[in-house]
Amino acid sequence: MATFPRTESEVSALAMRMMAGYTAHATDFPNADPAALITAFGNYTGAKNTQTDAQAAAQVATEAKDSVLEALTETMTTQLKQSEVDTKDDPEKLEFIGWSPKSPAQPVDVPGQPRNLETVTQGTGALFLDWKSPARGSGGPVRTFVVERREQPEGGGEFGQWAQISIAIESEVTLGGQPRGPQLEYRVKAVNTSGQSIPSNTVAVVL
Repeated sequence: MATFPRTESEVSALAMRMMAGYTAHATDFPNADPAALITAFGNYTGAKNTQTDAQAAAQVATEAKDSVLEALTETMTTQLKQSEVDTKDDPEKLEFIGWSPKSPAQPVDVPGQPRNLETVTQGTGALFLDWKSPARGSGGPVRTFVVERREQPEGGGEFGQWAQISIAIESEVTLGGQPRGPQLEYRVKAVNTSGQSIPSNTVAVVL
């Protein structure tokens, strides 16, 4: 059983099929009124064209408005920055223009300790280190990681001082050109604007 279409495009398509059918088979539909259908369809088409033109005009107007709004925003931002300079000795005066002084920067905690440092692969003078970021809630956000190394003198004895050898953004790093022969130890620290974390566990390597 046929059902009347629900969408506009389906209604339009059915109307065109009806007009074509009534015209081609007028004797089969003696009580049809093709003229009324054609008039109604023409009214619809005219209204749709008007809507399409209005939508296009609205899009152009919206783009023009957005461009002007962007210019207004840039002007306001520039003047607010200048006003902050003008009132640096009495920033409360910014309230006269509906603005307010900048909130003082809030200190952040030092990051937590990097976890589970391990040597994934190693080769001639090179190795790949991997570790886990500090546990959630153990400290402030991490900006970078610092990789440190120290060496044991030939023949044994105490290790030398820790020295920074690399910086990493992710929790992994590939190191090339590493000393061959002596015992090496590596560790990682997490860093942000407040300082460095407690060092990770240490891994020992001989390349």
